[in-house]
Amino acid sequence: MTTRTLSAARWRPRRSLAAVATVAALVTTLTGAAAAAAVTARPAGAAVATADKPVTHKDNDRVPEGAAWTQHYFPSSDGSTVELHADVLRPEGVPEGRKLPVILSIGPYFGHSGQLAFEHPAHTGPSGRFNDLIEGADLLGRGYALVLVDLRGFGGSTGCLDATGPGDQADIKAAIDWAASRPWSTGAVGMYGKSFDAMTGLVGNNLNNDALKAVVAQEPIWDLYRNIRSNGVPRTTAVSISNAYEKIATLPQLPDDEARYRAAADYEKAHPECLLTNRLGYQTADPDSEYWKARDYANLAKGSDTPLFFTQGMAEWNTEPEAMQEFLANHQGPERGWIGPWDHVRGNEKAEDGRLKMGREGWFAETMSFFDQYLKGVQPSVQYPNYAVQDNNGTWRAQDTWPVVSESATIPLKGGSYVDSGAEAGPAPDDSFVHWSAPLGQATRVTGTPRISLNTAQGFGTVMVRLHDVAPDGTATVFDEQVSTIGPGNTTFDFKAADWTLPASHSLAVEIGTTQANVLGDWLDTPSGKTIGITGAELELPLDSPSDDQATPGARAPYLDTYLLLNKTKPAPGKPSFTLSGQGEDG
Repeated sequence: MTTRTLSAARWRPRRSLAAVATVAALVTTLTGAAAAAAVTARPAGAAVATADKPVTHKDNDRVPEGAAWTQHYFPSSDGSTVELHADVLRPEGVPEGRKLPVILSIGPYFGHSGQLAFEHPAHTGPSGRFNDLIEGADLLGRGYALVLVDLRGFGGSTGCLDATGPGDQADIKAAIDWAASRPWSTGAVGMYGKSFDAMTGLVGNNLNNDALKAVVAQEPIWDLYRNIRSNGVPRTTAVSISNAYEKIATLPQLPDDEARYRAAADYEKAHPECLLTNRLGYQTADPDSEYWKARDYANLAKGSDTPLFFTQGMAEWNTEPEAMQEFLANHQGPERGWIGPWDHVRGNEKAEDGRLKMGREGWFAETMSFFDQYLKGVQPSVQYPNYAVQDNNGTWRAQDTWPVVSESATIPLKGGSYVDSGAEAGPAPDDSFVHWSAPLGQATRVTGTPRISLNTAQGFGTVMVRLHDVAPDGTATVFDEQVSTIGPGNTTFDFKAADWTLPASHSLAVEIGTTQANVLGDWLDTPSGKTIGITGAELELPLDSPSDDQATPGARAPYLDTYLLLNKTKPAPGKPSFTLSGQGEDG
């Protein structure tokens, strides 16, 4: 799950294309006997920490400078036999009796031998996944401890991997409680992560644990079902995700690790049912099943109030902004967010040319101001906006909340028909139909979560609805899309969340038709071959005017230009049949 290095794992490996192939090949090569041979060929060469024997950089170069590393084991909170492993990094030389607030991250990527695949370390040591936080924020120098906990089934923890289900939730509760109760802890815990370990932060929020004071979540998934399936249509992740995490769970560990750690890492060898159960879970089709209900973080956020600071790429191809608005509406605590047209990256991450991939300076400064406020009670010296949002024009604005909606337009659309062909070789004329708006008299922003209702008279299969921003010369960009199963009757579903400004003189084109192959090859669609007859539709659009935007510092995200290039379209021409002012059909 990386476009960078193996040390920056991400939740969804299927979409980094060439990088995925490289990682998959490496994992496959180093699985089983080949991996075991590679591991046993590595000599032990550095001190290994225990619970009461700290190790510093001087004795193990995998320990960050200025840190003292210890290892610990503790039970999960569900009463099972699952035992969790934690690597703890505290400031080196901290006086005896000094208590520290704790930054906790819990997930699948903290194994000592690698995050996604075996990384050929010369010896064991703590994961470097968040060394950027340690160094960039001077985390230890600011008087924090960092605790990295392996979820069940990964690294040095026993148990079957659970994809953030009840077992993982019990682990997260146990990890928060354990970190808060250490004799060197102040009892104040903050969670930090990106992708999977950002999702565990959302789960932590939903637990309403008093010891958890703040969550920083970069590029999380807001509802696992909607990330795996789109209204009944499976994504490629229904297959690839389980396979990827099974490989991580069975990575060989290192010969100089503790015997207890190595035994835990081999848990799946004695419990082959773990991998099968994991695989079957992802293939569950029913969104109302207990499996998916337990992983609907947005719904489970109702009434939660842990302060939350998050980032969300609106051009994400990995952890898309589906159910984001629902989560934020259900969450009642303080919120801060960076939202913009980037892909699956960290707030501090830079492109090869040195530009920040999100485009905004000060990720670690703002993160630590957030943690200082809620874990230490230190009031911020800089007043950051609650929301810093980058539009598709590359400029940043500040908002108190998100989304800001000045008008909710309900737009009736005429019907049409299409053949549910799958359009694998490119759409044919009868694969979709398009409705056009009149050209806009002023710039109009679509911000929030659009919704569409379709009335179907005949046929069954799948439907894709795409929203195009069309310039006067006919060139267009798809800025939102969604798919669903469809049959006779009414079909209503949400799009992904959007934040896209249509310039004056541009038009909105609404395309309804078969599921088209896109750049990322996202859906595992099985076209019915049937003609789908739609008698009418209703599009709900949350709108706002950019005329009163309040500027905030930030540069254009480099990925924005890539997104615009990859998502160029040319919807079928037609006469305008609606406006964006809520006036509906005009002809």
